[in-house]
Amino acid sequence: MLHVLQHPLAAHVITHLRDKTTKPATFRTLCYQITLLLAIEATRSLTTEDKLIETPLEPVTGRVLSGNLAVVPILRAGLGMVQPFLDIFPDTTVGYIGLERDHETAVARSYYCKLPPLKDGHVMLVDPMLATGGSAVQAIDVVRASGARAITLVSIVSAPEGVALVENHHPAVPIFTAALDRELNARKYILPGLGDFGDRLYGT
Repeated sequence: MLHVLQHPLAAHVITHLRDKTTKPATFRTLCYQITLLLAIEATRSLTTEDKLIETPLEPVTGRVLSGNLAVVPILRAGLGMVQPFLDIFPDTTVGYIGLERDHETAVARSYYCKLPPLKDGHVMLVDPMLATGGSAVQAIDVVRASGARAITLVSIVSAPEGVALVENHHPAVPIFTAALDRELNARKYILPGLGDFGDRLYGT
């Protein structure tokens, strides 16, 4: 199921991310801000459990997070989305999946994979651009094979083609995105999009 972030700050940030005049330092700050909003939305379904604590005045039973949470970026652009999750979920573990897209064929090849124990855990798979969906499907296959109980895909900008491919292969995986764009061009880049996210993030 697709969830498109509806928030005035999200619209503001996306506009500045799209702007080709935005410098890498500002781009990284904007990436942090939009990912933080997405992280809050994408974790609404996390399970909690009762915990008895003492306030300065009396005992009270509160709710705390339960279960294991992991954030897994698709390298390299996904690295820019990790820190907001770590800042609000400090016990989160981090894994890495390296997938590189061939610019001629638009097919991704795997070059690296390092995952924490995922058995019965919840995985936040993060990749800023959901274009063809091929990389996302491959990454979901990997974390599912590693025993993840639940998987959520978090992107910043998505194309309808990528959303459709993920939903076709993994209909139970929710997709959270800040923008659903119009289409892919002949080179499989998202339109209107914002260019190559990794290049803009790191100034390369």
